[in-house]
Amino acid sequence: MRTALATASLIVTTLLPQASTEGGGPLPARLADTGGGSQLVTAVAPAPGSTTGRLTWWDLRAGRWYEAGSADARFGANGLTEGSTRTQGTSTTPTGLYALPFAFGIRPAPAGTAYPYRPVTEASWWCQDNASAAYNRWTEPLPADCRPGEAEHLVTYAEQYAHALLVAFNYDRPVHGRGAGIFLHAHGKGATAGCVSVPVGAMREILRWADPAREPHIAIGTEAGELAVTRY
Repeated sequence: MRTALATASLIVTTLLPQASTEGGGPLPARLADTGGGSQLVTAVAPAPGSTTGRLTWWDLRAGRWYEAGSADARFGANGLTEGSTRTQGTSTTPTGLYALPFAFGIRPAPAGTAYPYRPVTEASWWCQDNASAAYNRWTEPLPADCRPGEAEHLVTYAEQYAHALLVAFNYDRPVHGRGAGIFLHAHGKGATAGCVSVPVGAMREILRWADPAREPHIAIGTEAGELAVTRY
């Protein structure tokens, strides 16, 4: 998703030993579902209208969740909304629990990346045209039924798509009009149009850490309330 203009100062935390959060134990242990794997990413905002928050990646070892890393995160320019009822074009980040099918980037994959990694080329587009059969899909080249003004030419987003992971929101069976092109990607100049972003250094750390054999998912939500991340 395209980013809106704003600025922020960013800090990437160092790796931590076992981490607990307020409310009784590590956050993943309090989620309704973690996707069934042994890795998890949590993206948590203070409130639905927030454009910033915290992203943390976790490992499950011997039945206990441990924090592997953490970074400042940005969300949609209009905050967060329930993923199952989201409307395209609202610049909101969809809450929920989602798979992370593949990685991609304009820059080469960081050394040690185990994820399937698609290089972005001049022919790489992400179709967001509701009238297209390629809605919410990577296409090379842009198909005739996907209007260029309703698609992202990925190579033009040099900062954001230096490295990214696809968030499988509305992906497996796309509902037209709900939204397309939701990624975990590197920061641009400000809040996103619906994606989650982190500093590029953190994005590289995540790609070195993520192991598709361990089935990592991402849980997006707020600290409390109707969109609380613990609901997902």
